[in-house]
Amino acid sequence: MRLLVLGGTGFVGGATVTEAVRRGWSVTVFNRGLHGAVPPGVHRLRGDRTAPDGLAALAGGEWDVAVDTWDGAPRAAGAAARALLASVGHYVYVSSGSVYTDHAASGLHEDSPVVDADPDAVDGDYPQLKAGAEGAVRGVFGGRALIARAGLILGPGEDIGRLPWWLRRIERGGDVLAPGPADLPVQYVDVRDLAGWMLDAGARRVGGTFNAVGRPTQSTMGELLDACVAATGAAARLRWTEPATILAAGVQPWSDLPIWMPRGHPYRGLLEQDVARALAAGLTCRPVTGTVEDTWRWLREVGAVPQRAGRPQRGPVGLDPAREAALLAG
Repeated sequence: MRLLVLGGTGFVGGATVTEAVRRGWSVTVFNRGLHGAVPPGVHRLRGDRTAPDGLAALAGGEWDVAVDTWDGAPRAAGAAARALLASVGHYVYVSSGSVYTDHAASGLHEDSPVVDADPDAVDGDYPQLKAGAEGAVRGVFGGRALIARAGLILGPGEDIGRLPWWLRRIERGGDVLAPGPADLPVQYVDVRDLAGWMLDAGARRVGGTFNAVGRPTQSTMGELLDACVAATGAAARLRWTEPATILAAGVQPWSDLPIWMPRGHPYRGLLEQDVARALAAGLTCRPVTGTVEDTWRWLREVGAVPQRAGRPQRGPVGLDPAREAALLAG
């Protein structure tokens, strides 16, 4: 199979390239050439889809599947799709569950309402950019497009630092503020499972829109943090704390305490999405222990969370140690 990855050096794009190389596919990446490296044998085309004639390097190529991780202007997503219409058999666009209008609703499915978005827009917030790009890609490729609305993505190579923060915090040992309840479900997808599924579905010419994330009951905060303790081998004690106590102290879910989103939070629905369609289309997810252990192994090798490839940088995640100590002291 011949694969084109638009991007290819970031978190999801990098995992997709790595998996395709492992399968023996012929792999080409298209990006500005400013960030990261590609595995040996991968052909790299340089270009900037936002610049005049920035897609020229794609001319003359032929690929069975293209995977696009773009999260910028929808107009640029559409331009890339149009440039590839005659040279790509199937187009996979990596979108996000953030496109849904009601982030608090449990059971969001692919036909749930999404934000209003213009496929020809040049700016917008993240949900509008992703929804607009979905429309742009569908408008060009129609049934030859697969829209993968990813949820929380974890695993080796993570460039935001949510799971790495927990691993480093637990590595330090001592009493660790663990946001309860321990049985709170965590819905996520390992980046390698996402990449493998997209390649499988693309090769089979699967079209349509899918919530590309694991089951809502795939894991819990307790299982995740226990796996972090086991992987690091640290002398850490998880101090489970009620959500009301944490929230009353001004601690922010998701940013101060990564991955944690308590029940009743206005974004809780993004961790309770309906994934029946993706599971029926072959998505499978590895146990949380595998994701945690492999992320810890990778993190020790690289030392620090990498810079995000070609995207606006986000603020650091994780609770300040002094605030954590104050909360633990009661």
